[in-house]
Amino acid sequence: MSILVTGAAGFIGAYVSRALLARGEQVIGVDNLNDYYAPALKRARLDRFASDKGFSFREVDIADDAALCAAVKDEKIASIVHLAAQAGVRYSLENPFAYARSNLLGHLSVLELARSLSVGHLVYASSSSIYGANKSIPFKESDRTDDPVSLYGATKKADELMSASYARLYRISQTGLRFFTVYGPWGRPDMAYWIFTEKILKGEPIDVFNQGAMSRDFTYIDDIVDGVLSALDAPPNAERGFHQVYNLGNDRPEKLMTLIELLENALGAKAEKNLMGMQDGDVERTWADISRARRELGYNPTVTLADGIERFIAWRRSLPKAFA
Repeated sequence: MSILVTGAAGFIGAYVSRALLARGEQVIGVDNLNDYYAPALKRARLDRFASDKGFSFREVDIADDAALCAAVKDEKIASIVHLAAQAGVRYSLENPFAYARSNLLGHLSVLELARSLSVGHLVYASSSSIYGANKSIPFKESDRTDDPVSLYGATKKADELMSASYARLYRISQTGLRFFTVYGPWGRPDMAYWIFTEKILKGEPIDVFNQGAMSRDFTYIDDIVDGVLSALDAPPNAERGFHQVYNLGNDRPEKLMTLIELLENALGAKAEKNLMGMQDGDVERTWADISRARRELGYNPTVTLADGIERFIAWRRSLPKAFA
């Protein structure tokens, strides 16, 4: 039996695939390798699996339900880790249909695949963006999530609702994971920590939104992977309606200016800051209440932002060239 990982060439997907392989699982990865950011980076992540016989890859768009079914029709799949999505809050202002296709139609395709294959458990990526304009801090899974500030957050809310309906209708065990600002080596170059790094290295000014008065619950990739695997091993039962959601964060929000200072220290260079107003679709702060994940999954993040940034910069310096 295999585990299907969607978005396997993505940041979290590649790490989760590697962790599953390390514990002896057979992994089938799917990804459409789109150009939202450099496909070369996605292919470089996949190249790391070249010698691993337990991993197989199919280039397929999850929103194409026929192609997705055809790609795995001869496989025995025990569970699915669904991480493929159109990410990014700001890009949703430019290309909303990409979010409807990947995050709505794509999620539905995966739900239908799970139903047709009678998989034992579907773990899927939600997001801290689901909390929208929520003022209660820290964010709890029981908080209302019906006041989105971005289309991206709205699509992730829709994913949770679709999953809840399929769990109830078809008794498919599902777990939604609300990720909080995941970062680290092999990450996404559209995220602030990577954008700032490249601009500081080039001596270019960085855009600092909301005059820098922002904070994020930065969560290192290794901690996120531990949470994903723990969730995968704990499918919700009938008593929970076959559906559960968890925050996966660091429970340690850090100021945006602290992130910039850590990057400056690690790079040995000062950033020229272009202070700007708040961007549409953004929020001032995020903070995950992870008490449920601690209690039920044994989730225990350990990597501080300072340590995580040091690891990222060491990896970035090891690259022969930057990924555009």
